[in-house]
Amino acid sequence: MKKYVIGLDYGSDSARALVVDTETGEQLATSVNNYPRWVGGKYCDPSKNQYRQHPLDYLEVMEASIKEALGKCDPAVAKNVVGISFDTTGSTPALTDGHGTPLAMLPEYAENPNAMFILWKDHTAVKEADEINELAHKCKVDYTKYEGGIYSSEWVWAKVLHMLRIDQSLKKKAVSWIEYCDWLPAVITGNTEIEQIKRSRCAAGHKALWHPDWDGLPPEEFLSELGPELVGMRDHLYAETHTSDEPFGKLTPEWAEKLGLSTDVIVGVSAFDAHMGAVGAEIESNTLVRIMGTSTCDIIVSDEKEIGDNLIPGISGQVDGSVIPGMVGLEAGQSAFGDVYAWFKDVLSWPLQFLDDKEQAKAIEDKIIPALSEEAMKIPVEESTIVATDWLNGRRSPDANQNLKSTITGLNLGSTAPRIFRALVEATAFGSKAIADRFLENGVKIDSVVAIGGVAKKSDFVMQTLADVMGMPIKVARSDQSVALGAAMFASVASGAHKNVKEAQKAMGQGYEKTYNPIKENVKQYADIYKQYQKLGNI
Repeated sequence: MKKYVIGLDYGSDSARALVVDTETGEQLATSVNNYPRWVGGKYCDPSKNQYRQHPLDYLEVMEASIKEALGKCDPAVAKNVVGISFDTTGSTPALTDGHGTPLAMLPEYAENPNAMFILWKDHTAVKEADEINELAHKCKVDYTKYEGGIYSSEWVWAKVLHMLRIDQSLKKKAVSWIEYCDWLPAVITGNTEIEQIKRSRCAAGHKALWHPDWDGLPPEEFLSELGPELVGMRDHLYAETHTSDEPFGKLTPEWAEKLGLSTDVIVGVSAFDAHMGAVGAEIESNTLVRIMGTSTCDIIVSDEKEIGDNLIPGISGQVDGSVIPGMVGLEAGQSAFGDVYAWFKDVLSWPLQFLDDKEQAKAIEDKIIPALSEEAMKIPVEESTIVATDWLNGRRSPDANQNLKSTITGLNLGSTAPRIFRALVEATAFGSKAIADRFLENGVKIDSVVAIGGVAKKSDFVMQTLADVMGMPIKVARSDQSVALGAAMFASVASGAHKNVKEAQKAMGQGYEKTYNPIKENVKQYADIYKQYQKLGNI
């Protein structure tokens, strides 16, 4: 009997359902749906770095995407779906009541942005992150040591503390919190009570300061010293975590009917998008997988014996089993990558809003990045006299600091838009090299580099610049849905279709479509420009 699985990839703007054959990896159908409230701009304030998402958005697009994807398949496919797994953005938590229900699902908080899921790129909790770092570094045990030694405002504890401080109304019901990668499988399996929820090892280890060395989450003494708002919350959280090869539960009758599936369908433990995307890109030991979109996430896995007690400073965590069970997953990334290019496009296209013909304005706007790329590619490397830093949304790694701002230096009256754009692309490549260098400097080998995501697929200019700056060949994964494919691979393991992740990768992997090799002369020239980038970043 044929077996099929569904990988659900929850991105910043939309969710994608992918139906995959477990035996061949054939991708039968996909469906993408935007979050309706998010697309309408609700609950967000970019001027304050506030980005919130309503839980109903997640549930509505899940139902729509799965049904649409299955509707494109032979009717027999739905009958033979054996597993579903999720990946989501993160850290994207929400406060919950004592039953594990996100507060925004309660009538009194239905329109309160502070009760909703706080998107990964929400940077309203910078002050709280600074306080966590200050306290942790004073403690006998530094609870940030497995997370690169620096806690970020993008992560759960800073966000939870900030919400409880700024909104007194939340205290009436807020008892705990949940990442939405944990909430979604809980909902469709009916295991929504706090004590029933299987928490993701990936989310807990990389973002919540979880580690076996201190029996799970940081102790009550640490949390209560951060603020009275957190007193008692640890009693309503968790000590154990689970890897994504494990089953979370089975579909409830209600959700089976909604989705047109059987109640025998296994739902896997979820994880963050980059980590499952790395599996979809067929990550193996000492392979650096770069998930390149609006931001980047860099994932590498190492053998436990090889990494030993080595702590890598300034990254976004090293967690046993967060990517592949039995191996240590290491994460880093850039807070803005494609967003840097999008920002520059928005600056240039600002006058277009005054055109009466909106279709014409949109057509012109869509041509800006391709035109900039074409012209920037013609500029010789030795003429890259403009140097920029890539921190338009702060810095994720190495050494997280969301207070940082970006710069563009070396401008003169001859600085054209393509020259500035080239400098911005080079800046994002320099930021990528800084991450790779941090791994290498701390004894983590990088044998190969694999790229997935929209930028990797769309821009020869960006990818060649990246290869030249990093001085490494970069392979581009063939699948344009590597993240959802990774979720599908985990669904196949959780449901028993495959014994382990390696077996699932071998059967379902799609290989690579292209390799960007560094141009020797460019590598030498960029090494000198990179020193300018480093000097500028250290001023």
